[in-house]
Amino acid sequence: MKIEDVKKIAVVGAGIMGSQIAENLSRLGKYNVCMLDKDDQLVRKGLQSIEFRLERYFVSKGKLTEREKQETMARITVATEIEKSVADADVVIEAIVENLGLKKEIFKKLDEHAPGGAMIASNTSLQNISEMASATKRPDKVVGIHFFNPVAMMRLVEVVKGVRTSGETLSLACDLARKLGKEPVVCRDSSYGFLANRAYIAMVNEAAQMVWERVASPAEIDKALMLGMNLPEGPLRVWDVTGGWPILVASEQDAIRELGPEKGRLNPIVRLMARSGYTRIYDFWEDVLSKW
Repeated sequence: MKIEDVKKIAVVGAGIMGSQIAENLSRLGKYNVCMLDKDDQLVRKGLQSIEFRLERYFVSKGKLTEREKQETMARITVATEIEKSVADADVVIEAIVENLGLKKEIFKKLDEHAPGGAMIASNTSLQNISEMASATKRPDKVVGIHFFNPVAMMRLVEVVKGVRTSGETLSLACDLARKLGKEPVVCRDSSYGFLANRAYIAMVNEAAQMVWERVASPAEIDKALMLGMNLPEGPLRVWDVTGGWPILVASEQDAIRELGPEKGRLNPIVRLMARSGYTRIYDFWEDVLSKW
């Protein structure tokens, strides 16, 4: 299949990333987009977040007219059943939580109900594409298409080649990224976290370790990294805003399996944050660690 043949794209997951991917696909104006999740409340919330972003970041800044916003919304249909939603899809992009077991279950269902020629992609930022592909009978048509948050602004898309991903599938994934104005970078799925996240997580973990050792506050560590490394934002603040800590907690066992206990095990501060109900290291420092 070539990019010119793609008419309908289904996005599985209406959360932060799924809704943004659906929004960007619809804004392009070339595809019918179906966004699905497990219940009506989740898909409604996803639609509301899309409308909010379109209004705040596009209409209010003169990048879209009100009519264009409504047309963008109209190109997105929503659903809660995989069977009917993907039956006529040319491309399916999975964007659910970072849980390999759940992703494999979804991939098995997508393989059963999507057309035989459809490409099935995962937006995973961490998990192994080849293992997801093993849950299907079309591993050659399975690929990683990892968008970065916020999708509308970030140019990078990591296109991840599984062991059996075909050249045709890889080309289609790269072409789709380019259609969206992104810059695809191809990598193999032998690296946990692929390229950008693997390097960035190492920096985040080291910054978190310095907080744990009380070397400095999160704000001072972020300030040093921003000024010293010319970063637009500190990694601890980025992880707070994007919800990175809960993702690390949810995927710890996968990280240990892929990287070994030395690199994969959570930093003590992250584990303590999770047990205490905190999802932001700035809050945890202010409320607990600075006084403990």
